[in-house]
Amino acid sequence: MNKVVANADAALDGIADNMTLMVGGFGLCGIPENSIAALVRKGVKGLTCISNNAGVDDFGLGLLLQTRQIRKMISSYVGENAEFERQMLSGELEVELIPQGSLAERCRAGGAGIPAFFTPAGYGTEVGEGKEAREFNGKMHLLESWLRADFSLVKAWKGDRFGNLVYKRTARNFNPMMAMAGKITVAEVEELVVPGVLGPDEIHTPGIFVQRIFQGSGYEKRIEQRTVRKRG
Repeated sequence: MNKVVANADAALDGIADNMTLMVGGFGLCGIPENSIAALVRKGVKGLTCISNNAGVDDFGLGLLLQTRQIRKMISSYVGENAEFERQMLSGELEVELIPQGSLAERCRAGGAGIPAFFTPAGYGTEVGEGKEAREFNGKMHLLESWLRADFSLVKAWKGDRFGNLVYKRTARNFNPMMAMAGKITVAEVEELVVPGVLGPDEIHTPGIFVQRIFQGSGYEKRIEQRTVRKRG
């Protein structure tokens, strides 16, 4: 039951070229910073990354775009990453853009064992091209398939050696559903606590979904866009 590993490098053992990875976070909020840095060091190539977006040019998944380690991005938007935009427009990077709610539900479905579901999002747009459509209650819906990954990399606020996780506020975002949908889920946490410290009612991801956990360090927690109000 002790799922603790020494560090990010040990946690990523087994990740190889051409694998599919889910990476938690929204923009720069709640991203597994240590795991992403370890992927850069590991040098694996041809990755398909499922993530809401790819961070910014010099941080988050943007680091893996710089080193050309990502072959395909499955995301809901390009965001503030100019390199992501450049590679997509030049044809260097394969990109599948998915409505954000559909992306979240496809990840959740993968973790729940639901192979497909119908949603109205995207019907009548390029998103729906080639997909089965069916009418429910007078409204057209698209058939969307689950998303699953070889590895899911998530980041939590607190966790214990059993793999139970608690996320902090908006840093929860895509992390819980992605934690469920990986064959191997790696969780990095800001604080590793002993079993019993986390109350059963406050646990967001039960340890059954997590195979490896480690305590991260040196978190920058950058803010993607800072908006402040003038005094007075």
